[in-house]
Amino acid sequence: MHREISGLSSMATRAVLAELSEHIRRVHGIPVRFESAGGVDIARRVRAGAEADVLVLADDAMAALATEGHLLDRTLRPLWISQVVAAVPEGAPAPALASEADLREVLLTAKRVAHSTGPSGKAVVDLIDRLGLAEAVRGRLVQAPPGTPVGSMLASGDADLAFQQHSELMDLPGVTVLGPLPGSTAISSTFTGAVPATSSAPDRATAVLDLLGSDTATKAAHAKGMRAAGDHN
Repeated sequence: MHREISGLSSMATRAVLAELSEHIRRVHGIPVRFESAGGVDIARRVRAGAEADVLVLADDAMAALATEGHLLDRTLRPLWISQVVAAVPEGAPAPALASEADLREVLLTAKRVAHSTGPSGKAVVDLIDRLGLAEAVRGRLVQAPPGTPVGSMLASGDADLAFQQHSELMDLPGVTVLGPLPGSTAISSTFTGAVPATSSAPDRATAVLDLLGSDTATKAAHAKGMRAAGDHN
């Protein structure tokens, strides 16, 4: 019997990869297991030589790993796009978020604004700077520890506004998702798969990667708040 295919991923894709791993095992007979952690930590582990067969991270992290020679040539595959959304604690008033002016008001009135350590968190900080609100908001920004869902800080009362990938905030207890950021302030991340250079089963890993790009996988990703990488709607 073939050994289990091992995968590494960021937290944003944990739920969909768990569901798809079970589907691939049940329908295709390939045992697959993904370990998920903060994207920065996963990239660091790959650079340190961690053994894995499939890797799923945000495209900028994957591009860097490919340039550094940590991925097998021609295995990069864009999989899913996830939008960053804003959220507040469950039961709190839900402010409007239909315009850039609404977003500015939300940022200026929140007491503690939580964001992640990953690419989406950096994008949020960059957006705040671009809006000219860096000085006004800086003292109220709170960065979640790597691998910690930002939404948990809303549920615990450690923040009253949070930004993270929709896939990580949806369905969390104690959280109300306001929606994606409006207009030109919208932030999205593309999650890409590849076979790491450390894989000892690259052919089987590539087969799993193909299945992650299937219609079945697209439907599962959509249910988790993402869309296929080729779908720009």
